Amino acid sequence: MYRIIADFHTHTRYSHGKGSIEDNVLAARRKGLEKIAITGHGFRHIRIGIKPNDVDKMREEVQRLNDKYSDIEILLGIESNLIGLDGTIDIPDEYIDKFDIILMGFHKGAMPKSFNDAIKLYGSNLVYNILPVDREKIRMQNTQAMIRAIEKYPIKIITHPGAKIDIDTKLLAKHAAKRDVALEINASHGFMTVEYVRIALKEGAKFVINSDAHHPSRVGDFKRAIEIALAADLNPDRIINARIAKQT
Repeated sequence: MYRIIADFHTHTRYSHGKGSIEDNVLAARRKGLEKIAITGHGFRHIRIGIKPNDVDKMREEVQRLNDKYSDIEILLGIESNLIGLDGTIDIPDEYIDKFDIILMGFHKGAMPKSFNDAIKLYGSNLVYNILPVDREKIRMQNTQAMIRAIEKYPIKIITHPGAKIDIDTKLLAKHAAKRDVALEINASHGFMTVEYVRIALKEGAKFVINSDAHHPSRVGDFKRAIEIALAADLNPDRIINARIAKQT
């Protein structure tokens, strides 16, 4: 058996969460985690995205807490949004180096890069399950946009792939494996699904199990994601935040 030693996807009051950074850190310590990332939503996420003016304040708080707690490593991260068909995410270039870890996902509440992206990326996915559209074309368009994003930016994790928009799991996993980008099994959304994990496994992908906690009480709650990993026969050596538990 294995245990998860890090939670790389948690939110705070800086972005859609209910607790402070220290609340999340304390919750992680109680769960025996060795690492935690504070990953607010990207800047262009309407109403709930991180405010650019808060980034330095967050960095100072993360540094203070790293000095205060020696038994856990705290990372300042961001869950950026895919906002363009060309792979653009909502982190300006001057902010890229301000984060220890960059996650990327698709959220319908983010402001698209352009009018064209609003129509072709956001609009097409909005009507995906409503109107008789070319779903295979939209699916491939979504996938290619994500692939372009991981080719352009130092993204480490793709969050809940398949949860918000349909993707070609096999193709995304193949490119993620080449770029050493982990695919998230999200304990809140239940994505990746067992089927998606099995497909991605065959392409050599690596995975990460995260809570996507929006409240401190959910930090380190990996139950649903671990159930998916076990059902998919996912070995711990393919999970970047897993460690084999010592036998007693």
